[in-house]
Amino acid sequence: MQIENAVVLITGANRGIGLAFAREALARGAKRVYAASRQAANVTLDGVTPIELDVTRPEQVARAAREHGDVTLLINNAGVAEFGGFLMPDTLEALRRQLDVNVFGMQRMAQAFAPVLAANGGGAMLNVLSIASWINRPLLGTYGATKSAAWALTNGLRHELLEQGTQVTALHMGFVDTDLTQGIEAPKSTPEAIVRAAFDGLEAGDAEVLADDMTRQVKQSLASATAAYLPA
Repeated sequence: MQIENAVVLITGANRGIGLAFAREALARGAKRVYAASRQAANVTLDGVTPIELDVTRPEQVARAAREHGDVTLLINNAGVAEFGGFLMPDTLEALRRQLDVNVFGMQRMAQAFAPVLAANGGGAMLNVLSIASWINRPLLGTYGATKSAAWALTNGLRHELLEQGTQVTALHMGFVDTDLTQGIEAPKSTPEAIVRAAFDGLEAGDAEVLADDMTRQVKQSLASATAAYLPA
């Protein structure tokens, strides 16, 4: 999937990784970039078309697919993260909030735009996941559970969309220097570096992009007796 001349729709495009995706898509010659946000007024990047879109609202997702039938690349970037593990008093509420965006939101977008992509020759879907798809610690326990579910969703979509010729690429990375990771003391990649790796992999036809060294190490460990998700 080439970015040049593509029509790109990015969810959560007003800041962080989503904003970096919008900038890089323009730089690589995308024909049109739809930058979606819960409040379209928050999208201020020149050269994009702002869209008001909350992925937790089915009617807005359906409207977006209906009104933007020229999309050839869907980037499911919208996501939320809350701190905490599985034994907090409000765990179920936190889990529900994150699932609604990180999993159900991605599912809504995929289901609504699959026919759009098919009508436009297949195109591609890029799902923004995480190193937390494979490891889970109390700091981001419930968040990690939603990213594991989003990984499973992405793997299933890859098979279901194969017949219509839609490329499905998963993006995994560790901490990125955005608003979501403020207050976390850990090495962080820049949004720009992650997005460049994502688009390079997408254009190369990769099914999975491991965007930093830590993510590559964790993925490699999964088949070993000392897998990264186990206690040390």
